[in-house]
Amino acid sequence: MNTKKHKNTPLFTALVDYTQKGIIPFDVPGHKKGNVENEFNSVLGEMTMKMDVNSSKELDMLGNPSGVIMEAEKLMAEAYDADHAFLLVNGSTSGVQYMIMSACGPKDKIIIPRNVHKSAINGLILSGAMPIFVQPEIDTELGIANGVSVENIKKAIKENPDAKAVFLINPTYFGSVSNLKGIIKLAHKHKMAVLVDEAHGAHFPFHRDLPLNAMQLGADLATASMHKTAGSLTQSSILLLNENLIPKHQVRSTINLMQTTSASYLLMSSLDVARKKLVLEGEKIFTSLLNIIREVKEEINKVPGLKAITSDYIDGVGVCDYDDTKLVVQVNDLGLSGFEVYDILREEYHIQVELAETYVILAVISVGDNRQSIEKLVTALKDISKKFYGKKPKLEVETLASLGKPKMLISPREAYYSKKKLLNIKEAEGEISGESIMIYPPGIPLVIPGEKISKEIIDYYDFLKTQNSVTINDEENPDLIKVLGE
Repeated sequence: MNTKKHKNTPLFTALVDYTQKGIIPFDVPGHKKGNVENEFNSVLGEMTMKMDVNSSKELDMLGNPSGVIMEAEKLMAEAYDADHAFLLVNGSTSGVQYMIMSACGPKDKIIIPRNVHKSAINGLILSGAMPIFVQPEIDTELGIANGVSVENIKKAIKENPDAKAVFLINPTYFGSVSNLKGIIKLAHKHKMAVLVDEAHGAHFPFHRDLPLNAMQLGADLATASMHKTAGSLTQSSILLLNENLIPKHQVRSTINLMQTTSASYLLMSSLDVARKKLVLEGEKIFTSLLNIIREVKEEINKVPGLKAITSDYIDGVGVCDYDDTKLVVQVNDLGLSGFEVYDILREEYHIQVELAETYVILAVISVGDNRQSIEKLVTALKDISKKFYGKKPKLEVETLASLGKPKMLISPREAYYSKKKLLNIKEAEGEISGESIMIYPPGIPLVIPGEKISKEIIDYYDFLKTQNSVTINDEENPDLIKVLGE
């Protein structure tokens, strides 16, 4: 890679130059470069408001780039070893949906793990594609789902040779990486496109000790959340394409179906700057971070009642590589759930971790972290151990009920558009769900439209409510669920 040209930030530089020209705006946005006195503008500052502008000839247009946005996308593609890159302003949620809609139409089959984010389920509804769910590898001790095995993908392909695509997660929320290389080779042998949700792997290409990214391994499409681990602004993301089975114009057309025509230049220019930082300094940044993380994990593993996942978690099946920047700590030996520890950290130590599950918490370590911030988390965890270890029995609960043996009776799209009725969730056993219910984050549904609701799902949902976890469904009343019927 020619790193010299990555010193350039064509979009960001053009935006700064534009704001300094003193152009009088008679276009949108209506705040006219912050020329409205209010507390929002005063907090964000004059320059930020001036940079919140509309598309113009100088600043290019995201839906049909031919100038500085096109230049920024070319640099992004090179940084990720992709043929093409597309800047996104609605997060990887949109990127996942664009991938599915670019590869699959109504009733097309897509092989997909059940532990996908809600955005993938919504992509199925939008496209009309029919999911062929593959069982992820389950770690019952930690209560988490890992990657999918090559054997399970091979079985799904054999049973569904007419499938159009295979959808993968790289890495999972908890850092596990499947055998991406083997699965891509297998899928391409059967002329199936490979789509990769790489929302939590935007940092992968920038250090030799991190897993390989999807584009390097030959995937057809991947979406990466630059805002999650690479330092851009929240909601900014990228979609990457290797133009083989899916043409560029098809992807651009799909994006333009749904992406705003008033794209935020603050978000887009933050992607430009984040890319520059990663290419030029990523190796140095992650060398330092990985050394700190490895030391910290060793330290945590000496604390009574706590256990951090390290790279020896690799088993060659559902965990073929591991992202060490994910700090996953098992806490149920303290007699506490991950949800309880999540709340304790926030309320008593002013520490916000990414998410909790029944047995674990997850802290995401990224380019914005340093030894000082990470050590504060470790100190808090040690203190929690002193307060709770040995005071209560180990917490053991039936988890991951929805991922065990999901029963998809009709497609998510058909279920979404079917007539529905409201039931108390306790009365819904055996019914077909008309909506998704999940805890957020991570946003992996417990049940999705078209699936049969089991007693195990209901029991686990009841447990989640006792933990004050954030559950999301269509109704304001969390005890109600939409099921098919009148």
